[in-house]
Amino acid sequence: QVQLVESGGGLVQPGGSLRLSCAASRISFSLYDMAWYRQAPGKQRELVAIITSGYNTRYVDSVKGRFTISRDNNKNMVYLQMNSLKPEDTGVYYCHAQFRVGYEYWGQGTQVTVSS
Repeated sequence: QVQLVESGGGLVQPGGSLRLSCAASRISFSLYDMAWYRQAPGKQRELVAIITSGYNTRYVDSVKGRFTISRDNNKNMVYLQMNSLKPEDTGVYYCHAQFRVGYEYWGQGTQVTVSS
């Protein structure tokens, strides 16, 4: 059974940093596009950042210049380095893996709260 397990969330003050990690198991990790989504209370889940199997990256405009997504195919890990955090970055962050239709998986989520 495929597993995506996120870690690294928590409470941080505005302007602070967090690094999220996602450990993937039982998938051919290098073939998958990996992404981070987030869902704030009362809002729809949104794509935050994606890194393709070819290492191309894309970010939602609101995090450009502050967040960096990376992957380590040797460790089956994907990361999200979040700097200069703002209260509006608060939400549950989900790891997502997609190869093609029918091969899509989600993690259970990790809470990020940015508050003073």
